[in-house]
Amino acid sequence: MPVIGLTGNIGSGKSSVARLLRDLGAKVVDADQVAREVVLPGAPALAELTREFGPDILDPAGSLDRKKMGSIVFADPRARARLNQITHPRIKEAIDRVITCFRQDPHASSPAGVLVIEAPLLIEVGLDRDVDEVWVVKVDEDKQVERLVERDDLTDQEARSRMDAQLPQAVKLKYARRVIDNSGDFSATRKQVEHNWDEFQKEHLQGKRSI
Repeated sequence: MPVIGLTGNIGSGKSSVARLLRDLGAKVVDADQVAREVVLPGAPALAELTREFGPDILDPAGSLDRKKMGSIVFADPRARARLNQITHPRIKEAIDRVITCFRQDPHASSPAGVLVIEAPLLIEVGLDRDVDEVWVVKVDEDKQVERLVERDDLTDQEARSRMDAQLPQAVKLKYARRVIDNSGDFSATRKQVEHNWDEFQKEHLQGKRSI
């Protein structure tokens, strides 16, 4: 059964698109939530991060202080690479298990029999090879900065440093089977999502009939 990989850079609006796909009947797995789970207190990844970066990355309750961790890795590419080495394999392993379970019984959790993996690092982690097609949410750079400044209370420079830390949007678009331009208003985005969903459903049904 079909699995969609939904990606796009920070501030592109992936979560809004994911919610629309959920409303259309897809099961959505948020890779950011999986990333939080793999570093919960007691998890091997958190212990490894603490050894690598020191106990100051923990909050008083012993959980990962994500804001402090972010300030370290966005300022140092080597630190960011080390964080990725520790967390990415565990995130991919967890999501691969979800995909395997879904393919065994797709309608158990999705009325439409479609799974969406919402992952900003879909391509970087290698999950693009585990899905049937990649959807990329794109956005104009100025709009991206504006959203990050407003949403995360960042300065313009901080927003751009986070954008620069990710795979360029132009590269992600090369992997896309379908593209959602989220630079405009919500109604325009919704129309694109519904159109692409209809096309996806038609192709999927045709594929099933040809077997």
